[in-house]
Amino acid sequence: MKVDGRCLCGATSWEAEVEPSRVFVCHCEDCQVQSGAPFRSTVITDPSSFRLTAGELRTWNKTAESGARRTLAFCPTCGTNVYGGPADGEKGFMSLRVGALTQRDELDPVAQLWCRSRRPWTTGLGDLQAFDRQPGARPPEDG
Repeated sequence: MKVDGRCLCGATSWEAEVEPSRVFVCHCEDCQVQSGAPFRSTVITDPSSFRLTAGELRTWNKTAESGARRTLAFCPTCGTNVYGGPADGEKGFMSLRVGALTQRDELDPVAQLWCRSRRPWTTGLGDLQAFDRQPGARPPEDG
């Protein structure tokens, strides 16, 4: 499946080929810290399928718990997370951040990873009161 994405400010955009059966919710502490959320959704793809179509990305390398060096890429202007992938010259997979993809509604997770780091309260999200918008927030005015 061909997917495309863009950052929050619109300065960068990209495309890639993904398999919808390779979408995961990741609870690892790195994803929690980098996303500022208790988990994030990723889709695994081959790095050779990724193509930046506009703008540029900034990267930072980290060493994963496995010892593998991973490159984390993000928009240098707004900070939108784009992917985690193998460091230069290394083999491995790329994890595209589903939240920044246009086709995010078509990419349902098939499993959860790194559950040992899962925040305990996330297992009961379906039981929480739900609102379509932030309570007290007004819709944008026309004009």
